[in-house]
Amino acid sequence: MPEFVCKDCGIRLYHENETTLKVETAIHKKFCRKEMGATHSYMHREAAHMEPFDAERANDGEGNPILKK
Repeated sequence: MPEFVCKDCGIRLYHENETTLKVETAIHKKFCRKEMGATHSYMHREAAHMEPFDAERANDGEGNPILKK
């Protein structure tokens, strides 16, 4: 099975379809953390920005807050 190992962060990507692996590799090269073993979500929120983006949808239909504090 074809695989790719990043020299910067050490992550191993593999896929049975070479075309798919090339796409995954290209995406990884754009978003590589450049640190061994580092994990980070690009969808995270900073601790200082925990207020809802849309105040009208901050609560569910029963008035309970949606965000966990």
